[in-house]
Amino acid sequence: MVVPRQPFVGLVDEMVERVDEQDHVLAVVGRSEAVRHGWLHRIAVTMCRDREGRILVQRRSEHVARFPGHYEVASGGAVVAGESYEEAAARELAEELGVRAPVRFIVKFLNRSGLSPHWLAVHEVVLFDNPNPDPDEVMWHGWLSESELLRSMRENPFTPDTHDTLSHYFAAVGRGII
Repeated sequence: MVVPRQPFVGLVDEMVERVDEQDHVLAVVGRSEAVRHGWLHRIAVTMCRDREGRILVQRRSEHVARFPGHYEVASGGAVVAGESYEEAAARELAEELGVRAPVRFIVKFLNRSGLSPHWLAVHEVVLFDNPNPDPDEVMWHGWLSESELLRSMRENPFTPDTHDTLSHYFAAVGRGII
């Protein structure tokens, strides 16, 4: 279901759970502090597919703080303190793509690519409606087949954790194309 856009209210440092190598909570800290110190915290993302199995690819806005103008294959962000991975994935899907849909957990792994190390939980959703991306976050989006995605990854700048995200995702769903 496509939901109406909420007005942009500005940046706030999210409170996240600092976790250990087993994903056990150690403390609640600001996300910027976790990134600055390289502390493990939690991130949840969702891979969107359509009825034909194509993957939604997005190009990040030039105005976002992290990796402006880069392409990515998943919507997501930090799991805020007290939130489950699934709740965060669904919340981020609604915030970034304007879509409310149940997400399905696929795989979780310790990711050391990107800005700082984090536990990354990858979810999946099949969308039957076109997304309504937040223009403050997404400047372009399109559906790509797996072969088109691989070609695009060779030709365009993708976020640093894209390769690891896709590798774990495809391995978990029984595909090994990355």
